[in-house]
Amino acid sequence: MPEVAAFDRDPNSTQRQTIDESGSRWYVAQTHPRAEAKAAEQLGRQGFQIYLPRFLKRRRHARRVETVTAPLFLRYLFVSVDMATQRWLSIQSTIGVARLICNGTAPAVVQDSIVDALKQREDESGLIKLNPRPFRLGEELRVLDGAFSGTLGMFEGMTDNERVTILLDLLGRKVRVSLDMESVAAA
Repeated sequence: MPEVAAFDRDPNSTQRQTIDESGSRWYVAQTHPRAEAKAAEQLGRQGFQIYLPRFLKRRRHARRVETVTAPLFLRYLFVSVDMATQRWLSIQSTIGVARLICNGTAPAVVQDSIVDALKQREDESGLIKLNPRPFRLGEELRVLDGAFSGTLGMFEGMTDNERVTILLDLLGRKVRVSLDMESVAAA
């Protein structure tokens, strides 16, 4: 019988326990706003295996940029349930859970390949690696903040550390500028 890792009490901990996955299938639980970690912890305490995919997100606040972990799917997490042995209706009344996604009265099954594909994209720290959203070469971009705020430019490329290189038309000349991804948007 295959064994899979399950979160012990804390969904963010690296400490894991193994459980038997004989008849378990993956389902999706919708959580209350910003309650994904709380729901994962409560479901883990009830003996359910959960999977809460996370990624590193850059957050801007008060002219500061910080990197924080955030759920990949806001308000959703995966729950593995063996319908023959576990009481799945208790998921509906778990703290942090709004509802279990259902087709009619039965929970909607998620294909194992979807969860496996997400797990394969995780790095060694358990975070999903996302490809930065590249713009098309020559696409017109608007600078959102900084000294060039409101200026239009053409996308030229990306640097190694998630910065965008654009060509700005300043004083009749093309000037190459490198900016943070969050500082530009499609025009």
